[in-house]
Amino acid sequence: MPDVLTPTDILYFFQEIKDLYKETDLKFKETDLKFKETDLKFKETDRLIKEQSKETDRLMKEQSKETDKEIKKVTKAIGRLGGRMGDFIEEMVKPAAVRLFQDRGIEVHEVYRGVTVQRDNDQLEIDLLVIDEIEMVAIECKSSLSTDDVDDHLTRLSKLKKLMPKYRDMNIMGAVAAMVLPDNVARYAYRQGLFVLAQSGDTVIIRNDTNFKPGIW
Repeated sequence: MPDVLTPTDILYFFQEIKDLYKETDLKFKETDLKFKETDLKFKETDRLIKEQSKETDRLMKEQSKETDKEIKKVTKAIGRLGGRMGDFIEEMVKPAAVRLFQDRGIEVHEVYRGVTVQRDNDQLEIDLLVIDEIEMVAIECKSSLSTDDVDDHLTRLSKLKKLMPKYRDMNIMGAVAAMVLPDNVARYAYRQGLFVLAQSGDTVIIRNDTNFKPGIW
């Protein structure tokens, strides 16, 4: 390049700069366009994700409602079945109760089913009462027996004389009967002084050994 620029050189130089600016500006515009297109794609993707999320949430809520309905149906069915099984146990125990306790030296003669008492703002329900003149056995019947059921029956026995004062001079004993009777629950009931009745084939037996001494309430 000569030391002194001619007017033609200066014009040529400026034209090159102008062309360079145009080319750079075009590239910036192309880049900006690509950014805008990318932004639109992101927005569209975000919209689709939100729509899909809403649809998924709706389906999950519908499925949850349907599942809740099914669970409630099954729970009711199980409850009804458990009630019928409890009735079945009562029907098995009732005809055998007098014989079973007479074999243990308890001279009972009468059996009453479904005894309900309400007195002094309290109430009491006993599945089976097996009685004679001086002794009584209050039996709780369950399809499946738990330690909580045993505790509930102990509470029942503790307030029986208060709510049924005509029996206050009698020796009251307790028993539990069940179709499903875990060994640990049977042992727990035994230790609490309760007779333990369980199904054995087509009949019912008392599982307590001959050394057992029943609690008296």
